[in-house]
Amino acid sequence: MCDSSRFMLLSCTRSSLRCRHRRRPIRLYRLFRRMRFAKDRTGVKEEMEIENLKLYMENQSIIEENERLRKKAFLLHKENQVLLSQLQILSKRKSQPNSDLSD
Repeated sequence: MCDSSRFMLLSCTRSSLRCRHRRRPIRLYRLFRRMRFAKDRTGVKEEMEIENLKLYMENQSIIEENERLRKKAFLLHKENQVLLSQLQILSKRKSQPNSDLSD
C-alpha cells in the first residue's frame, strides 16, 4: 500500500497537487461562509425582533405614563378652576361695602 501511494504522489506534479488541495478548502470556506452568513442573518433577524419588542414595550409604558399624567393634569386643572372661582367670590365680597358697618 505504501508503495502505491508513493507512486501516486510521484506521478502527480506539484502544481496538480496544489490545485487539488486548494479546491477543497476554497469550496469548504465558501460553504462555511454561506452557512455563517445564513446564521448571522437569522441571528440579526432575531436580534431585531427582540429590539423591536423592547421598543414596543417601552412605547407602551410611555403611553400609559402619558395617560396617567394627562388624567392628573385634568384633575389639577379642575381643582385650579374651583379655587379660582372661590377666590373671585371672596374678592367680590370684600369689595362690596358691608351694610352692617355703614349703619
